[in-house]
Amino acid sequence: MFDRLSDKLSAVFQKLAGRGKISEADLKSTLREVRLALLEADVNYKVVKDFLQAVETRALGAEILASLTAPQQVLKIVYEELRDLMGGSASGLDLGGRPPAPILLVGLQGSGKTTTAAKLAWHLKKGGRKPYLVPADVRRPAAILQLTRLGQEAEVPVFPSAQDMNPVDIAARALAAAAGEGRDVVIIDTAGRLTVDEELMAELGRLKAAVTPREILLVADAMTGQEAVTIAEAFNARLNLTGVILSKMEGDARGGAAMSIRAVVDRPLKFVGTGEKIDALDIFHPNRAASTILGLGDLESLIDKAREALDEEEARALARKMQKGEFTLADFQAQIRQIRNMGSLENLMGMIPGLGKLKKLKEARPDESELRKIEAIINSMTLGERANHLIIDAGRRRRIAKGSGTTVADVNQLLKNFAETRKMMQRFTKGGFKNLLR
Repeated sequence: MFDRLSDKLSAVFQKLAGRGKISEADLKSTLREVRLALLEADVNYKVVKDFLQAVETRALGAEILASLTAPQQVLKIVYEELRDLMGGSASGLDLGGRPPAPILLVGLQGSGKTTTAAKLAWHLKKGGRKPYLVPADVRRPAAILQLTRLGQEAEVPVFPSAQDMNPVDIAARALAAAAGEGRDVVIIDTAGRLTVDEELMAELGRLKAAVTPREILLVADAMTGQEAVTIAEAFNARLNLTGVILSKMEGDARGGAAMSIRAVVDRPLKFVGTGEKIDALDIFHPNRAASTILGLGDLESLIDKAREALDEEEARALARKMQKGEFTLADFQAQIRQIRNMGSLENLMGMIPGLGKLKKLKEARPDESELRKIEAIINSMTLGERANHLIIDAGRRRRIAKGSGTTVADVNQLLKNFAETRKMMQRFTKGGFKNLLR
C-alpha cells in the first residue's frame, strides 16, 4: 500500500535534502509537489489543502528555513502532520462492559464484510479473546455458507443461521447462544446492497437497537478511493460509526481513502485488510503509515511480524547449531518458511529504512517463486539428505530434480549456495551470535 505516493514523496524530499539551506521559495515549491502527489493519490482535495496549510504555517512559524538542518526539520513536520491527519495513534476496539461484546460489521455488497468478519475473529482469537461469528446476511444466498466455512478455517464457532430467519432474531438469539458458550465477543456480519438505500439503513438501524453494539465498523473497499470516504459519510450519518476497516489495501498503491477518512468522517481507521488469507488483517498505525508514505521504512511493523513468525527458542537452538557447524538443509527450509510467514519479500524490504529508496532494489523485485522452488527441491530429498548434504551425489541430484520438477542445475545451485551460506554463518557465529546464547 502507498507505493506510488511513497515513491513520489521520497523523490520530492530527496531533492529538498540536496539543497542544504532552503528558502521560503524552496519550501513553497516542495509543497506544490507534495500537493500534486497527494491529489494523484486520490486524497480528498480539502484534506490536502488543510494539510499543506498546517505544514507551511509550522515550517515558516518555526523560522527553520535558515537552519542547516532545515530539510530534515521540514520532513519531520510533514511526518507529524501526516501522522496526525490519519489519527495520531492506533485506535483499539472498545470491548468493555458485560460480555459478550457485540460488533456490528456494516458496508455495501462486495466490500469484503464476510471475509473481514472471519479475519477479525482470527485477530481477536490470536489476542486471547473468544469470538463468535454470526451470519446475519440472509439476502445473499451464499453469505451464511461462506461465513460458516471461514469460521471453520479460523476455528471459531458460528451461529447456525438460516435463510428464512429474520436478521434481528438471528442477532438476538446469537447473543444468547454466545453467552451460554462463554464467548466474549460476537461479530455480526450484516447484509449489504450495491448502493446505500433506505431499506438497508432501516434494517441496520433495527439491528443496532436490538443488540446495542460496542462497535459499529464500516468495511469499505480501499480500491474505490474517495468513493469509500463518501460511503463512510453516508453510513456514519445514519449509524454513528465507531470506526472503519479498509479491505483490499494490498491492491491500493495510492492510499487516498486511508489518508482521508479520519479527516473527513472524524472516525478512526482501525484495521486494514492486506491480503486474502485469514490472518491478513492489520491494526492501522498512523505513525507507521506516515513513515512508510515518506519512504522512511516501518521497522516497528517488521519487528511485530518477526515476533509473530519466529519462535525465540527455535532461534536460540538455531544459533547453537550454526556455531557448531550443524546447520542443515532441513534448518534452511524451516527458516525459509518462517520468512514467508512474515509476508511478501517486497513488503518486508519496504519496511527497512533506506531500502525502499534504492533504485536497484526497487527494479529487482524479489522473486517469491525462487523460495517455492528451493522448498520443492528440499521436499524431494530424503531425511538423510536433508541432514547431511554431502551425501548427495550425481545420481541423487538427478532423482531430486525429477521429483521436484526442476533441473539438476537448479539442485546444484541450491547446494552450492547452501554450502556457502553455511560457511558464512559458521564464521559469523563465532562472534556475532554469541549474545543469543546467553
